[in-house]
Amino acid sequence: MLSLRRGLTLMSPKETTIYRNIATTPCRYDGIKEETKPVKRKWMSYGFSEKDEAEDIHALHQTMFVCISIVFVVGFAVVAYLPDVRGKDWAQREAYLRLRYREEHGLLPISPDYIDPSKIILPTDEELGDTEIII
Repeated sequence: MLSLRRGLTLMSPKETTIYRNIATTPCRYDGIKEETKPVKRKWMSYGFSEKDEAEDIHALHQTMFVCISIVFVVGFAVVAYLPDVRGKDWAQREAYLRLRYREEHGLLPISPDYIDPSKIILPTDEELGDTEIII
């Protein structure tokens, strides 16, 4: 248990000083005054400001907000609610209306004479030969 406590105390941050173990030899650290300087944190710029870290990070966050929030969210909302440019909804609605009209008036859903039969050119039996015709 003692070694565990000792190990935990070694892990805690503390200031270290140099102690002389042997009194007969001169210490080379006696004349050096310990100065504590604040360590400047290393910083790599995001490309918005090379001199000011706070300005650089602020510009990064502002740019990301504009790109993601406004461009993607608003852009997707606009695309989702665009009108039907191909007319698919209109064509389907019109087809249902015409089908209901034809059913109410007792007509076939599609007239057999939709295309004039004289305009249709079919191959002859000799041209077809042994070709299987699936209807």
